Amino acid sequence: MRYSVLDLAPVPEGSTTAQALANSADLAQHAERWGYHRYWLAEHHNMPGIASAATAVMIGHIAQATSTMRIGAGGIMLPNHAPYMVAEAFGTLAEIHGPRIDLGLGRAPGTDMAAMRAMRRGLQDSGDRFPQDVQELISYFGPQREGSNLRAIPGENTQVPVWMLGSSLYGAQLAATLGLPYAFASHFAPQALEQAFDVYRRQFRPSPTLAKPHAMLAINVFAADTDAEGIRLRTTMQQAFARLRLGMPGKLPAPVDDIADVLAPEILAGVNQALTISAVGSKETVREDLSRLIETYQPDEVILTGQIHDHNARLRSFEIAAEILGNMYELPSPASDLSMRR
Repeated sequence: MRYSVLDLAPVPEGSTTAQALANSADLAQHAERWGYHRYWLAEHHNMPGIASAATAVMIGHIAQATSTMRIGAGGIMLPNHAPYMVAEAFGTLAEIHGPRIDLGLGRAPGTDMAAMRAMRRGLQDSGDRFPQDVQELISYFGPQREGSNLRAIPGENTQVPVWMLGSSLYGAQLAATLGLPYAFASHFAPQALEQAFDVYRRQFRPSPTLAKPHAMLAINVFAADTDAEGIRLRTTMQQAFARLRLGMPGKLPAPVDDIADVLAPEILAGVNQALTISAVGSKETVREDLSRLIETYQPDEVILTGQIHDHNARLRSFEIAAEILGNMYELPSPASDLSMRR
């Protein structure tokens, strides 16, 4: 059981984008020392509270600041990009930083209509060619294709490991068909989690890069010295998620003492349902939550995320989680597994 970090490079209220980018590099350096296996960044656009929009650039920034941890995308929203250009970008990253670059692919746009238009994506194209685009992209990371004069340079022969991301059965089925590792977005969309894992594992077809299914569970973690402080840290994510649902995204809000004071009951109920896959509280409580989630869903790997307003509190949360998971599982060196290939 490996444990990893999913980072959106949050921009807290009262802070700047530049500071958010520096905070991500600082967290990555700490995470590497704490035994985290991967550090993934996610593509979102037109959101004032998220600084990871240029995801490949951010991956290079984090890779430069680290040395052994795998760095990658969780993920690149492929409908926003030409597969050929993604192959060149991630091939370049692999040539610079060696075989520790991951590429997770998602089907959602990760943005709103205005940003989709700004990225020159016709709405009629949204997701329609996704399976073909995934296969095209993977092909660019292999040897030169016979009879083709189109090559991704850099990219060719880098064999960048590709993951499928998803929050529904669509991604699970495609990952199983293509024989790819699969990461489920359970940290914000847990409804289909159990069914998606079951479909993925039952329908999985071995591929040249993966012999058996490998499923990753995403978990929100808000860990602190006390249960009360962990619950207070979570109020930042609850507020941010509610604002996003209401069409009012902004910078990451500061925590509050009582979330019921700022969110109406019907809004809070929906937010809490979306954030079900969470571990919140003191070290002891978070250990119980993580143990329960892992026992229930039997993932091959977990990836932790935490939208926490204060950078030092965010560091401490990930440190506590690493202490828990490091003691729960005897882990090999991060450098001993540089790809998903079997």
